[in-house]
Amino acid sequence: MSRSVKKSPVWTDQTTPGSRWAKRQAGKAVRRFNDEVQNGKWYRKLFCSWDICDYRFFKTRQQAILEWETSRWARDREKTRAEIINEWEKAYRRK
Repeated sequence: MSRSVKKSPVWTDQTTPGSRWAKRQAGKAVRRFNDEVQNGKWYRKLFCSWDICDYRFFKTRQQAILEWETSRWARDREKTRAEIINEWEKAYRRK
């Protein structure tokens, strides 16, 4: 089993249909452009980068444990401390 882990506790939102759709539209706009792209970064002018939503969420292990301890939601309180740590590692730590 691999021992590689992320260098910072970050979870990116790449699974929502909106961000996938926007990135696909940007790729299509660049590929279908008939003229010559003048330099490496010129492709950014073909599609507005504000339409692409790249969300990044930072949370440390201690923050996840603290949220679990202070949570008022019964759904969160049903989980054990080990389950909370495992969920944090799955989302934020493991590749």
